[in-house]
Amino acid sequence: MKAYLTSLGCKLNQSEVEAWARRLASAGWEVVRHATDAELCVVNTCTVTHVAARKSRNLVRRCAKTNPNAQVVVTGCHAEIDADELARLPGVSLVLGSAAKDHLVDELAARLALPVLAGQGHAPQAPSLRTRALVKIQDGCDNGCTYCVVRLARGAQRSRPMADILQEIRERQDEGFQEIVLTGVHIGAYGRERSETLAGLLDVLLAQTRVPRIRLSSIEPWDISRDLLRLWANPRVCRHMHLPLQSGCDGTLKRMGRRYTTAQYRDLVANARAAVADLAVTTDVIVGFPGEDEREFHVSAAFVASQGFARVHVFPFSPRPGTDASCMPDQVSPQVQARRAARVRRIAQVSAHEFLSRFLGTTLDVLWEAQDGTEWSGLTDNYIRVHASSDRSLRNQIIPARLLEVSASAVRGELVPTVGCKIGRGI
Repeated sequence: MKAYLTSLGCKLNQSEVEAWARRLASAGWEVVRHATDAELCVVNTCTVTHVAARKSRNLVRRCAKTNPNAQVVVTGCHAEIDADELARLPGVSLVLGSAAKDHLVDELAARLALPVLAGQGHAPQAPSLRTRALVKIQDGCDNGCTYCVVRLARGAQRSRPMADILQEIRERQDEGFQEIVLTGVHIGAYGRERSETLAGLLDVLLAQTRVPRIRLSSIEPWDISRDLLRLWANPRVCRHMHLPLQSGCDGTLKRMGRRYTTAQYRDLVANARAAVADLAVTTDVIVGFPGEDEREFHVSAAFVASQGFARVHVFPFSPRPGTDASCMPDQVSPQVQARRAARVRRIAQVSAHEFLSRFLGTTLDVLWEAQDGTEWSGLTDNYIRVHASSDRSLRNQIIPARLLEVSASAVRGELVPTVGCKIGRGI
């Protein structure tokens, strides 16, 4: 039996797909890279914006059209929020909400009568979709951000047991992965229901694993404690923090239900940069939130420009069903949103170029990932995308490169061969 798994949206969705691939492989399935080759297609959807929801529906349609003989299963956040709409799409065999995600493979076996076995011992390695291993440490969110539908789709905060996370990371380590990305909806809340902390988890992982890199995915600004910040002294913790800002205007932040002011955010970023040399700070910004007039927008844009972000993801506000913001007065027109988004993206381009330019002439370790002929690309620990030429395979190897020239949102570099550089087993 052959299965094709795909997802849209966040790293958490991607990590879930990776977990399902391993589970299916352990049950004797072949996980394939193309829907045309599959007997089962599973789509892990996103609904964070109306655009993401539309892309999710289009991906489901494409799977069904590409392979009309396959059973198409839809899950994820869009499936939780709009199950009936997805069930009506041509070719869909089953729609499963968020509650089924943690035991999705067993649900498939029960509801579709698929030959999925319990699996014994160590699971055979499934084809990896990525070089860096994404490890889910928690799910759900207890915050009250007025625009966010994800907390409605994924439910309350809940954390995986530390022992389970440690075991999974050791398995990825044994498979040869050089970087682990800890992901979730609200990773800063990890362990809160058990009086545990994200810092405590990192302490354990650093002490009891040997994977060269551990990276945190998005973390809320209010979760950057002194206890957590001290861990960046360990060179295995990647010098990268994704701290969602959402707006650079205090009035807008208050309507969003965010738990900080711009002054607090500025101080937090300054403290983090003082503690971690060459730290990359990336962020998310929403433009056109209800009630954001021209003055608020200009204040927000100026704040974004002042922070020196390494990368900014810009989103026009999207009213999502069931959220408070969808019913707020003074909704901003799509035309105005588009204009504002374009301006903040221009600011982001300048900011990214300035950040990247700081490293020209320096040599940084790069985890090489993707290949196009003799061209390779990879990431530094502080989230700089580097391109370089090599006639030999660099995949899943950490090899330093001298950074030479900024090009778009990446840097052109040249390999710097060293004795004893860290070489991965390959995955």
